[in-house]
Amino acid sequence: MSKRALICGLAFGMAAVPVAAESFRLTLPATGIDASNDGRMLVIITPDGKTEPRFQVGADNLNAQIFGVNVDGLKPGGAVAIGPGVLGYPAEDMANLPKGDYFVQGVFHKYQTYKLAGGKNVKLPAARGAGQNWRKEPGNIVSKPVKVSFDPAKTGEVAVALDTVLPAIAEPKDTEFVKHFKIRSERLSKFWGTDVFIRGHVLVPKDFDKHPEAKYPLVIYHGHFPDDFGGFRTTPPDPNAKCVPSARFNEPCYNRIEDKEAYDLYQKWNSKDFPRMLIVEIDHSNPYYDDSYAVNSANLGPYGDAITYEFVPELEKRYRGIGAGWSRFLYGGSTGGWEALGVQVKYPDSYNGAFAACPDPIDFRQNMVTNIYEDENAYWNEGKFGRVAKPGKRNYLGHVAYTTEMENRLELVLGDKTRSGGQWDVWEAVYSPMGADGYPQRIYDKRTGVIDKKVAEYWRQNYDLRYIMERDWKTLGPKLAGKVHIYIGDMDNYYLNNAVYLTEDFLKKATPAYQGEVTYGDRDEHCWNGDPNLPNAIGRLRYHTMYVDKMLKRMADSAPPGADLTSWRY
Repeated sequence: MSKRALICGLAFGMAAVPVAAESFRLTLPATGIDASNDGRMLVIITPDGKTEPRFQVGADNLNAQIFGVNVDGLKPGGAVAIGPGVLGYPAEDMANLPKGDYFVQGVFHKYQTYKLAGGKNVKLPAARGAGQNWRKEPGNIVSKPVKVSFDPAKTGEVAVALDTVLPAIAEPKDTEFVKHFKIRSERLSKFWGTDVFIRGHVLVPKDFDKHPEAKYPLVIYHGHFPDDFGGFRTTPPDPNAKCVPSARFNEPCYNRIEDKEAYDLYQKWNSKDFPRMLIVEIDHSNPYYDDSYAVNSANLGPYGDAITYEFVPELEKRYRGIGAGWSRFLYGGSTGGWEALGVQVKYPDSYNGAFAACPDPIDFRQNMVTNIYEDENAYWNEGKFGRVAKPGKRNYLGHVAYTTEMENRLELVLGDKTRSGGQWDVWEAVYSPMGADGYPQRIYDKRTGVIDKKVAEYWRQNYDLRYIMERDWKTLGPKLAGKVHIYIGDMDNYYLNNAVYLTEDFLKKATPAYQGEVTYGDRDEHCWNGDPNLPNAIGRLRYHTMYVDKMLKRMADSAPPGADLTSWRY
């Protein structure tokens, strides 16, 4: 059988054909793409044909194998081989894969060149509307899944033709309650050497257009990339909607729960006694991650200043925000929890309270389970005669799904030079100094886990939130009084409670007193956000109502004389 016939047969569902299959040859389309292409070529191999292989990849799925290599200047119709010796996940080498029948898919994750303000040129995946999800990002090129018989003991190649360019994603439309806007950031555009925009999805209050005299408090809901304002619907849920289960929450019809909570929010939002305010979700996706962590960074640019001094004032101008620090609040969970607290600490006068749920590590003496200042290795607890792998994820019983090394190796397969779009890489991109090559300096060797203490010290001085608060409490303390609120389950899947314990130790003894709260959920996993009477499955859907009473009290207690506490209480 010819190679062409083999490819056609596989694409149309023929039975698996025995082939010499030690490696894969992935080919770009001959037409319809750029003349020169940079990026990361990926091949995914799985025994499961129920869904496309690209959607199966994850640190906790040991049945989806992936390999990746860099591609520079590949022409239309050009090809690249991926075979033995290329780093993979979960298996490290293709030579170690078992013989068998598999479904295979290729993905080309496209990069573009940025000429940074500091003179460095870097190749990174642009944010193109999918929140830095390489599986879906517009402009990426994918193949159809094909079934092959693979035998690592043989020699030869399996041809995989990438033939589909993923389409652009449509912008969301305005509705009565949800408005959308974007601004071009002067600060970020200068840093990146190209136009950079920040988008906002704004939930406006009931009768917004009927009360032009009203000005509103602003709440920023920080978190991962939002394609629109989530968790809000104006129509009753369909009780017969096809069930979408959630393995995480052991709920067979979790989509129905989500729909009910979204409609309940709409009803509360429109009730007579609910305070009128603005809530915004921000799309600040960038070439390194699905959001920026909302602070200034040597590698991502001045996102903190851009959001606080450009985006927020423009939002308040367009949607009649009060426009003062006492009327602004922050909340979020996980990444959003770190952002809420981080922004409050970095801009203490610009916001009046942070409600940080299950925050990413806020004390790097427990960066998950590693003390980056004292431990020598991020992957292993080592002794003279042996070593033990550090865990990366657990459930509430303590059962470990994968190790820190495993998750970092997956990221390295997805992209070198901190380009994976993954969790560990984004911490490095945000917190590290820029290296001589224009990419973030490694906090630790991505293969061995050995920690760079100079980079760790840079992290401490600039982004260790507990350290910064303790170091600067003489001046920060009075500005943060009553503004720091932290909530976390004591069995957080990612061990994020460890850093909270250490932070609480400081806050309890801080002088002047911090006047906030740190609360733990008994046996609760990621991302518990403060209600001891609700399971995570429900509580995580109620951010927009959970902290309202606390915010109202803060405004009443801290608003300056003559402040507007009434126009928005219609």
